[in-house]
Amino acid sequence: MAFTDPLRSIKDFDAGDAEWLHLLVGDWQLVADLGFADLLLSFPNRVISAEDSPTGSAIPAPDSDFTVLAHARPTTGPTVFHKDMVGEMIPAPDAAPLRSAWVDQRIERFKLTATEAQPAESILVVPLVRNQRTIAVVSMTLDQHFGRPMSQMKTVYRETAEDLLRMANEGTWPDFAVRSDSRRGAPRVGDGMMRLDAHGRVAFCSPNGLSTFRRLGHEGDMAGANLVSIARSLDVRGNGVDETIAPVLAGTMPWRGELEAGNVSVTLRAIPLRRGTSRTGALLLCRDVTELRRRDLQLVSKDATIREIHHRVKNNLQTVSALLRLQSRRMTSEEAKHGLQQAMRRVSSIARVHESLSHDISEDVDFDELIRHQVKLAVETASSTQTVRTEVHGEFGRLPSKCATSMALVINEIAANAVQHGLKDRNGTVSLEVERLPDIFNEDGDVRRVIEVTVSDDGWGMGDTVIEESGASAFRQAGDGEGLGMQIVRTLVASELEGKIRWQPREGGGTCVVIQAKFSV
Repeated sequence: MAFTDPLRSIKDFDAGDAEWLHLLVGDWQLVADLGFADLLLSFPNRVISAEDSPTGSAIPAPDSDFTVLAHARPTTGPTVFHKDMVGEMIPAPDAAPLRSAWVDQRIERFKLTATEAQPAESILVVPLVRNQRTIAVVSMTLDQHFGRPMSQMKTVYRETAEDLLRMANEGTWPDFAVRSDSRRGAPRVGDGMMRLDAHGRVAFCSPNGLSTFRRLGHEGDMAGANLVSIARSLDVRGNGVDETIAPVLAGTMPWRGELEAGNVSVTLRAIPLRRGTSRTGALLLCRDVTELRRRDLQLVSKDATIREIHHRVKNNLQTVSALLRLQSRRMTSEEAKHGLQQAMRRVSSIARVHESLSHDISEDVDFDELIRHQVKLAVETASSTQTVRTEVHGEFGRLPSKCATSMALVINEIAANAVQHGLKDRNGTVSLEVERLPDIFNEDGDVRRVIEVTVSDDGWGMGDTVIEESGASAFRQAGDGEGLGMQIVRTLVASELEGKIRWQPREGGGTCVVIQAKFSV
């Protein structure tokens, strides 16, 4: 259940209000860290609708309890609440400040008297007002050391946290228009924090923030400095200080950016601070992500190398297949020609798996697209004079590359065998059907996916004989009437696919080959 469900159930609030709360909760860890405080998002259990309210907007009922919908703890200091407060009820007498702040739409501060079991706490109650309507209440509970003298850093941090909450009260933060950045390495409060004034000069810089800019190559103090000017004095790589990064350094736009100087990469995030319509300054977070970017580059390089290897293997296998095809055309013996054609088909089957892997950084293969072409190719290669249709039903999904190669070879051999022996120079249909069976959960927690593949033909059939093989019985020499293909099938099913294979009559005539295979997910 989403924490905004109580809000959605009341007609006075719309989907935009719920989405705005999701944005707030998605970013309010920043406020908890700056304020060294716990944050609770609360909502009344009983609401008087706007049409019945004396204020003209939805308000809590006078005797309404409040329920905590979300809870954030600071990572920069101790928590006040040692249990998860989500779902906890705040009784009506204790919730009086929450109701007062909701109705008046003003921030309220009050203190709880210390007891033997509970130290003194200072609580800031912030009504979240959007489109002139209160939609929830945030309370910031400060730790028991709040009354003691604080360092300059703690003072600036806490003032900044309260500025963000004041903007939330005014409905100006978080901003729907802020563009998101999916790259890893978003800066956090503990990584480095600066407070800029209305002119974009540094009013305060945390020790970690100073260290970050020292790594970029800046020497000297940061207080009173202009970050845009500092960045232009550095050996900035790429496009330098362009129109994208400059507003972030100046704190004028709520954007994220990345600054690279020398061999150092730093991510930056700016949040303009406003009072009403006037900009009062900005919060700037910075983080050294040099090692993170180096690892990203290694991963990209590794992925590109793996794709290139698969591509070259595919090319080499296609070359081998082409050579086998040329050699088969020169054979005068039908047996030799047939053997080379079978080898060509098997090599082509493996090549198609590597071709699929060369287009995707994943180690899994989209097997459905691959096998449709493979079955058609196997049937066309095996059929010389007859016309054979192919049908594929069901979906394999994505298979691990190791299993995909084995499964492709097995299906290739069985489809070809169905044409050569099942149909025996007559027209017909070869069908492939796949069904996913219930997963198997091992004692060690490993999950094994199970699929059942049925390859059938409407040919001459095999009588009433049913043959099933798995495990050790599959590892044997080819018997009478069996070729290399069936030996390959039995071995791959038993070893690589950890399954079993069964030959049985098909209802209506013909033969069915049923394969059960297991693989890790």
